[in-house]
Amino acid sequence: MPKIYIIIVTYNAMKWAERCFTSLKQSTVPINCIVIDNGSKDGTQEYIKNNFPEVDFIQSPENSGFGKANNLGIEKAYKAGADFVYLMNQDAWIFQDSIQELLNVYNNYPDNHQIGILSPMHLDGSEKQLDLHFENYIAQDARNNRLLSDIYFGKTKPFYEIKFVNAAHWFIPRNILEKVGGFNPYFFYGAEDYEYINRVTYFKLKIVVCPKSKVVHDAVQSFHKEKPKDQSELLKQTRLSMRMQRETRYLNPNYDYNIKREKTALLSYIAKMGAKGNVNESKFYIEQYKYFSKKFKEIEIARQTAMTAKHPFLNL
Repeated sequence: MPKIYIIIVTYNAMKWAERCFTSLKQSTVPINCIVIDNGSKDGTQEYIKNNFPEVDFIQSPENSGFGKANNLGIEKAYKAGADFVYLMNQDAWIFQDSIQELLNVYNNYPDNHQIGILSPMHLDGSEKQLDLHFENYIAQDARNNRLLSDIYFGKTKPFYEIKFVNAAHWFIPRNILEKVGGFNPYFFYGAEDYEYINRVTYFKLKIVVCPKSKVVHDAVQSFHKEKPKDQSELLKQTRLSMRMQRETRYLNPNYDYNIKREKTALLSYIAKMGAKGNVNESKFYIEQYKYFSKKFKEIEIARQTAMTAKHPFLNL
C-alpha cells in the first residue's frame, strides 16, 4: 500500500474543520495528515489537536502564505517517504473511496510517469452540483476531451486530460516533487496554482481528472467577488490583479522572457497613455515600471530555479 500524506494549510478553519478531518478518517485507503496552521485566531489549533490527535500539526510562527506553508508540509511528507502527497484546502472534504479511485487511475494510466497532477471531480458544498469554478475549468477543454458530453450520455471514461485545475484537491506523485518541486515562494497568495501548472506543462507532464473520484470544495459559488463600494479601492484591486497576471506570465517558463523587451513594452505603454492624455493610466504604468524594475532579477532567478534546480523551492 503506498504512503499517502494529505497536506492542509489552515487559517481560521473552524467552519469546516469537523467535516474536513472526519472525512479523512473514513477513507478506505490509509492516509497520513499534516496540517500547517498559518496563525488561526478562531481556535482551529486547539480543536484539531484535541479532536484529531493523529494529525501531525505544525504551527507556523506567522502567516507565511499558501505556497510556503504547503511546502513545509510537502518537505515533511517527502522526508517521511511519501509516495504521494494530496494537497487539500481547509474548506474541503473527501469521500470514502476518493483516494482509492485516484490510485486506480494512476495504476492503470498508460504511462503514469507522465502524470503531473491527478484531480478528482470537485463538488460544491451541497454535494449535489459540481463546484462552479471546477465546472468552468473542465468546460474550457470540452472541445478536446468531450468530458461533459460523456458525462451526459453516461459513457464516462476512466480519466481525461485537462489544462488547469485549482489546488483545492491535488494528488501529486513523489517523482513530480523531485522534478517540478514545490510552490514558488514568490507569491504570498493568489496565483500559486497557476504558476505551478505552468511548470508542470513546461516539463510536458499531464493534468488528469478522474471522474469516479469525487470530493467537495465548499467555496463561494460565484465568479464575481463582492466589489468594494469605494471606487478607488475597486481600482486598486483591479490593478493589483493586472500586476499579478503580468508576474505570472513573466514567471511562466513557457514564456519567452526578456528583461530588456519587457522594460521597453512598459515604457511604450507609458508613452501611449501619455500621448492619449490618459494621465491615470500613464501613472499606473509608471508605477508598474518602477515595481518591475526592482523585480525583474528576482523573477529571472525564480525562472531559472524552476527550470533547472533539483526539486525546485523545496528543502530536501
